[in-house]
Amino acid sequence: MTKRVLVTAAYLAPGGDVDRLLGDAGFEAVFATPAQRATSGQDLHDVVADVDGIVAGTDAFTAKVLDAAPRLKVIGRCGAGYDNIDIDAATRNGVAITFTPGANRRSVAEHVLALMLNCARHIPQNIASVHSGAWEQRSGRELEGATLGVIGLGTIGKSVARLGLALDMRVIAYDREPVTEEGVSVVGFDEVLRQSDFLTLHIFLSPATRHLIDAAALRAMKPGAYLINTARGEVVDEDALADALAEGELAGAALDVLREEPLPADSRLRELDNAIVTAHIAGATAEARSRSSLMAAQQVIDVLNGRAPKNLVNHKVF
Repeated sequence: MTKRVLVTAAYLAPGGDVDRLLGDAGFEAVFATPAQRATSGQDLHDVVADVDGIVAGTDAFTAKVLDAAPRLKVIGRCGAGYDNIDIDAATRNGVAITFTPGANRRSVAEHVLALMLNCARHIPQNIASVHSGAWEQRSGRELEGATLGVIGLGTIGKSVARLGLALDMRVIAYDREPVTEEGVSVVGFDEVLRQSDFLTLHIFLSPATRHLIDAAALRAMKPGAYLINTARGEVVDEDALADALAEGELAGAALDVLREEPLPADSRLRELDNAIVTAHIAGATAEARSRSSLMAAQQVIDVLNGRAPKNLVNHKVF
């Protein structure tokens, strides 16, 4: 019997590179993206019952979904994070979980740079002002000479640091692990908060990092500093951030990830002129999506063919 691989990543479609890669490997690709499921009225647990592998996007693979998939052997997550998957339930069910670190490294780093520039030069506010009929010329600031603080000096954090150095910024970083990067000064957590003009987050979400940037951390930052988050929404206490922005404790914030996505209509962040919010698009370039999805599909193929995959999360199952 031909093994079936479910594709749920929203940006993948029949006839594309992933479909061809799976087909060439002898598997049948079945597509059920969020938009397709919304049209058909199906939930995720309705489409996993007869599949052997999944190339996944940001769908929530809960214990309920995993328990509904008795044939499932592997989920290849397109992305650097996998907090949308219940790892304990997957391990209990013998499902290997893989992910694709580094595939969107450049895309995220460039988006961080774009957010920094938008903050520094008040670009969104100026565009809105011009569209409203005004001609406001607010003074911004240059990035050259400013201090860029990086929390999490992994693959993406290092890429952001290199972009900062190329702009003649002073770059400092904090990481829980011993790390080095040429031109970057590694400092303590309190120091990176205190010294940064622009603070950017590049860490996984875990019990230890949830609300790492809380009210106390925000108070420790410079009054004129900017916070940039392209990691995970729950790393930041959004209520505390909204308070800090409203009270002028920070100059501004730029967020690509939120506690709840899409951003609720009644979110306080929508009302704040000094908050820039993008719709989780940091890694959403054609190049990054191609690299990530092909990597995830190959990991699924490897597991289903009995080979150890790259970037395995739960090693117990293999």
